[in-house]
Amino acid sequence: MLNFDMYIPTRIIFGKDTQKNIGALLKPHAKKVLLHYGGSSIKKSGLYDTVTASLKESGLEFVELGGVVPNPRLSLVHEGIDLCKKEGVDLILAVGGGSVIDSAKAIAVGLCYDGDVWELYEHAKSISAALPVATVLTIPAAGSESSNGSVITNEEKQRKLAFGSNLMRPLLSVMNPELFYTLPKNQIANGVADMMSHIFERYFTNTLQTDLTDGLCETTLKTIMKNALIVIQNPQNYDAWCQVGFGGTIAHNDLLGLGREQDWACHGMEHELSAIYDVAHGAGLAVLTPSWMQYVYKTNRNMFVQFAVKVMGVDGSYRDPDAIVMEGIARLRDFFKKMGLPSTLTELGIEESKFELMAKKATGAGNGSEHPLGGLKKLYRQDVLEIYKLAK
Repeated sequence: MLNFDMYIPTRIIFGKDTQKNIGALLKPHAKKVLLHYGGSSIKKSGLYDTVTASLKESGLEFVELGGVVPNPRLSLVHEGIDLCKKEGVDLILAVGGGSVIDSAKAIAVGLCYDGDVWELYEHAKSISAALPVATVLTIPAAGSESSNGSVITNEEKQRKLAFGSNLMRPLLSVMNPELFYTLPKNQIANGVADMMSHIFERYFTNTLQTDLTDGLCETTLKTIMKNALIVIQNPQNYDAWCQVGFGGTIAHNDLLGLGREQDWACHGMEHELSAIYDVAHGAGLAVLTPSWMQYVYKTNRNMFVQFAVKVMGVDGSYRDPDAIVMEGIARLRDFFKKMGLPSTLTELGIEESKFELMAKKATGAGNGSEHPLGGLKKLYRQDVLEIYKLAK
């Protein structure tokens, strides 16, 4: 097990009607708030009225900025930074899912950075300050409600990049599973694939003596998968949503990654799909992950046997570990199909003619500074290209 520094400071306020208290929760921390959200769904559901009434009741001033879309855009981040500077905002409240929260985090660091916020994402520069962020979660998926990272799309450059700092972890996050009841089935499925991928990126490791976090990963995966099949059929099952929603938080607050080398190759490969084709992140991960497993498993066969047996329930002869692994991968593909997720890049509308370009961008080979993706197995341009081909 590797050394680690555990820092997970976000306060999680969980349960029914908790969104009604957001004003009182923020009152000790702010005088003027930026209310940041996506489209019209929070207004149609009544959540907008609930949140704004709570802010007013607590005597908090607020300005608002809507318009966040999946794969949140840099242009709106710039607009938010300008608005917050003009209005003297001292806290950002993100009401939405991962895209809204990621956009809020980008605004929060951009306000305190002397330069263009995109430089942080493009060059991984360090930061010394960020405005506080709070969230009311409406889509369990990205885990951004307690994570230290944010992913933003630069639409002009067709680049989707991540940036992280513990200064970006939300101050507090409100999670009422009742707010998930009206989610479309495709958003439920995409969210489940995203949170599972966050666990996979930590679980598949070459680090030894990680029994505790192995077990935490395996239990969280099984809990999410079991309850995901329930909510996809009955989106108003509160108890199942509790398991899925909190599972998404645990998947990405980095508890499951402590003391172990992490991978993140699938995320790096998928970001190119989203940047060029604007596909849903979870859908892209559902397509790429089984193909990545198929390509890399021989690097650490034992880890994938463990996954197949302990998570996917495969019962086979340990004299034929390859068969156990392939059955585990097949069962994962089958689970994604049951959730209504795509199985191939073709289903996502990804053209094979773009594979080479995406592989070059993912690894930096296109600009002459190639670097490998992944921790379990180092993936260079040709490796990434082969995985795209396996997934086509």
